[in-house]
Amino acid sequence: MLRKYMSLLGIGSAQIDLILQKETYKFGDSVHGYFLIKGGTIEQQIKRIDCDLIMSDCTALVEKVIDTTTILTSRLIHTEELNKISFAFQLPVCVPVSSHEVSYHFKTRLTFSKGVVSRDQDIIQIIQ
Repeated sequence: MLRKYMSLLGIGSAQIDLILQKETYKFGDSVHGYFLIKGGTIEQQIKRIDCDLIMSDCTALVEKVIDTTTILTSRLIHTEELNKISFAFQLPVCVPVSSHEVSYHFKTRLTFSKGVVSRDQDIIQIIQ
């Protein structure tokens, strides 16, 4: 019972990690990889996975969501189970290249039917 309440607070809950094939891409490239979901101390019902491509501009102090991928599911993740879900994302053809001022990252959120959200962040570079 204690483990159940702790996982609802985020302690011992399932975790998500976006695993990408590489970190550097060109305009319009396809990004491929997978979401690795690691079960926690109790079974949890997954509700959805959201993954945003974010552009950060440190000179303007702005973060902008370029595009979002959402996977709706009712999958049950068992205790300490490992699950892989394929990930594919098409980069836009007209965005600024990565630089000291402009950077890109994928922000991933794993939402459960009960409990807190598990988060992950993966930095990529976009070159010419």
